[in-house]
Amino acid sequence: MNDLNIRKTGRAGRITFTRPKALNALTHDMALAISAALDDWRDDPEVALVVIDAEGDRAFCAGGDIAAVYRGGREGNHQIGRDFFRDEYRMNAAIADYPKPIVALMQGFVMGGGVGVGGHAHYRIVGDTTRIAMPESGIGLIPDVGGTWILSRAPGRVGEYLTLTGGRIGPGDAIFAGFADTYLPESEWPALIARLEETGDVSEIHRHPPPPATLEGRDLSAFGGRTVADITAALEQAGDTESLEPIRRNSPLSMAAGLALVRAARGDHRMQESLSREYRYTFRATEQTDFIEGVRAQIIDKDRNPQWSADASAANVSAVLAPLGDDELMWEDQA
Repeated sequence: MNDLNIRKTGRAGRITFTRPKALNALTHDMALAISAALDDWRDDPEVALVVIDAEGDRAFCAGGDIAAVYRGGREGNHQIGRDFFRDEYRMNAAIADYPKPIVALMQGFVMGGGVGVGGHAHYRIVGDTTRIAMPESGIGLIPDVGGTWILSRAPGRVGEYLTLTGGRIGPGDAIFAGFADTYLPESEWPALIARLEETGDVSEIHRHPPPPATLEGRDLSAFGGRTVADITAALEQAGDTESLEPIRRNSPLSMAAGLALVRAARGDHRMQESLSREYRYTFRATEQTDFIEGVRAQIIDKDRNPQWSADASAANVSAVLAPLGDDELMWEDQA
């Protein structure tokens, strides 16, 4: 396909995003193609490891291409979004559980669906241009693609902070928060890929000291509040206008649901549990949440003025996160 370059080079299976003009946004077909490639290479003796990278300087993958999901939802076809999210999440889980090492090199913007690909690799490499974020509450969604699993394991209240604000973080903070583990100047990436292709040996990956993590010394205790309202009140008392600005701009339902999902994920034993819980929201997203309005305002019309209307009460948060019965996202090892 034109959006991905999937091939074998030396000892490596190679997956390269090839739509830089679209910031390498992930389509449904791309998610399926990544899953198929991983299946093909799982038992291939010629493939010792998998390398995932992207063309262009601006983005590894700036998120999911949700235009089709939006159009389907507007027309009353909610199955388009449900199918996309289901197959994307299964691909995310396949990366996390893959029996061979997966190396992801993530430059530029790495957001949403990009985190779902690169953030679950076994070796997650970032450089100076890397900017990672889970900004879904700005479009009426929640941190998904296993994002709640990563955020739930961030130190202190970093997970809540990034969930509610959608803040972008650089390489040092990405490693501190658990979205990456290796800093390597991007000028060294081509040589590393060549060595990995030649040897199939991840010991070729050498870490450099990462840039400072600005979040490490920041007081985020306000984000320990029980509800978004409690957190907002604590931030107002602390005079933290930097955090308050995005919180006042984002979807109230998305933030409340995201907060609940991240905290629930702290009790999960594997990422699939978090993905299944995320799917309960995204399954309902085009029909029962602020998602259609958020995408309209931020991506389609670009007026940046969403009119949020979804009920953000505790009762409705519970409703949009309730089990899906026969539609629940299940895994092969579940009965």
